[in-house]
Amino acid sequence: MMITLRPLTVTDEPFLWEMLYHAIYVPEGEPPVPHAIVQQPGIRCYVEGWGRPGDMGVVALDGERPVGAAWLRLWPGKERGYGYLDAETPELSIALLPGYRGKGLGTRLLTQLFEDARACFLAISLSVSTNNPARYLYERLGFERLTHDGSSLLMVKRLPGK
Repeated sequence: MMITLRPLTVTDEPFLWEMLYHAIYVPEGEPPVPHAIVQQPGIRCYVEGWGRPGDMGVVALDGERPVGAAWLRLWPGKERGYGYLDAETPELSIALLPGYRGKGLGTRLLTQLFEDARACFLAISLSVSTNNPARYLYERLGFERLTHDGSSLLMVKRLPGK
């Protein structure tokens, strides 16, 4: 597997919609959620109009085929994601196509994104289900738990170097 990484651009928005669907955690053994879920207002905001100020991300390519992405989005005004911390802290989303999970690609995407984000941001936030195994990846990469609401965690990673 020869995977390369490159910055996300506005032309990647259609792929980000697919990644948004794959970013939704479904516990093992549960049926998949309908694809239309990404059109719900609380979810579509993570991708809709990609390329606005503060949007930043990395896409993983297997040859020419995009297979994963990690992206950041700031929440101006009243708009908020599930992992909203404040107006200066972008929220992280990440997803990989199923055949590319568990091979270190998520770590590669996040490491590159953190490096890129250091020039612009002091921290990154996210929300993760307490039973989502990805939370261990986030903890290993330096995210700290801020709050717990019973079903999800709000986490933050500080980015030294801005």
